[in-house]
Amino acid sequence: MMAIMGALALVTGAQDVGAKPAAPLPTPVAAKRLVIVDDDMIGLNGVPLLLLQSPDVEVLGITTTSGSVWRDTATAYALRTLEILGRTDVPVVPGATFPLLNSAEATKRWEGQYGRLVFKGPWTDYWPGDTIQDHPGSTDPTKVPDLPIGNPTSKPSAEIAAAFMVRMVKAHPGQITLFATGPMTNVAIAQSLDPSFAANVKEIVYMGGSLAPHQTLQGASAEQFAREFVNSPRREFNIRWDPEAAKIFAHAPWKKITMIPVDPSTGTQWTREFLDGLKPAHTPLTDLFQTGLAPGFPMWDEIVAMAWLNPEIVTKDETLWIDFETSQTAAYGDTLSWTEAYRPHLGEQAQRVILSVDRAKMEAAMAALYKRPIGASTNDRKASTDTRSRR
Repeated sequence: MMAIMGALALVTGAQDVGAKPAAPLPTPVAAKRLVIVDDDMIGLNGVPLLLLQSPDVEVLGITTTSGSVWRDTATAYALRTLEILGRTDVPVVPGATFPLLNSAEATKRWEGQYGRLVFKGPWTDYWPGDTIQDHPGSTDPTKVPDLPIGNPTSKPSAEIAAAFMVRMVKAHPGQITLFATGPMTNVAIAQSLDPSFAANVKEIVYMGGSLAPHQTLQGASAEQFAREFVNSPRREFNIRWDPEAAKIFAHAPWKKITMIPVDPSTGTQWTREFLDGLKPAHTPLTDLFQTGLAPGFPMWDEIVAMAWLNPEIVTKDETLWIDFETSQTAAYGDTLSWTEAYRPHLGEQAQRVILSVDRAKMEAAMAALYKRPIGASTNDRKASTDTRSRR
């Protein structure tokens, strides 16, 4: 028996010597990073466009909320942006029209005691004649104006934003990064619907709050935007629109929170020089940028996207424990912050706070994304993300 086995081994070895080497295993393709964007969209700028242009990111959906404009106007901007990019495979899911508790009437009463707010979104009723920024529009939430980038022909999802968020996170637990760049109403509703929601989100990255911003750039636009914080450095619009929702968000059990307050945005600005630099690409997107976006605005939400996509742009950050004031006092909606040694231990969470960024590096990375070809879908999960009918 031993002799037979030895002979077989010799024959097998001889065959192996002449055999062709096995083909190398294919290099595994890195999985795309899954994201949902919750936003009060008001144009081509912001997080959705940058993430949609990123080849390693899969946008599962855009949920809309009222804030800088009413929800239905934000929804129209989201739909039109996707049409421009040829990405109507991405669902747009409308969310909250009004805050949880705050209202136009309550805001007027507050202003009667503590003075005017500089910006109140579509509730804004005081607009100095020298203001460069366009007025946010009608006080009627059902009126959607003609958009400067063209009106959409596609329709939003019939699903509700908070339900969509909960459904997606249940389908992909621990895998989704949630970008919140408007008021926190949809996020708070999602957490209230499903107490496990925040714990199953991989990370939340948001634009909101204010710590100690100061005017960095010169010029009329920078001076006018500084009106919002020069005498009230802890006040920021996204949080002030719905402070109660912000409080619910701040106390939820997120795995990781990244905060982009007003502070780093004061060193950024959309300029004609930057927009002109996009012209050579001559895509429908870069061509539309020339007329569809007014220079002068800080790059608030762009920092949110780029600090996540290109972490090297961050030049200063800090870990702070963050909460938001909900008492009906002069500080209603203000940002509260502590280092670990001084926090009150009342449910506030540790957050990574981005305090400054390298503007040149950020703009270079943004330009590269804007100049990429448009129209190619990167969503591999259309069936699971767009199963509901559209109205």
